[in-house]
Amino acid sequence: MIVRFVKFKSALSDTEVMKMFDKRAPEYRKLSGLLQKYYIKDKQTGEYGAEYLWDSVLSMEEFQKSELSRTILEVYKIVGQPRIEVLDLVYTLRPQ
Repeated sequence: MIVRFVKFKSALSDTEVMKMFDKRAPEYRKLSGLLQKYYIKDKQTGEYGAEYLWDSVLSMEEFQKSELSRTILEVYKIVGQPRIEVLDLVYTLRPQ
């Protein structure tokens, strides 16, 4: 499994960001290979983001080519460059 962690600053208000999370969530639910997505906010920095859990690198790469992925910067009015980390999941506390 692959973990992709993204954090960004947005020009949108908190309310607008939450509305976009809610509006776009059904599209993420349809993605093949996306096992889970956690929406986050860092209260110290004001950054928003997500932690994605993918079944494979291939699934993550297919998402990155999608319209849903390509529209993230514009939809969330991201200021600057988002911070992105991709990690291998090597062990889980509770097997699924």
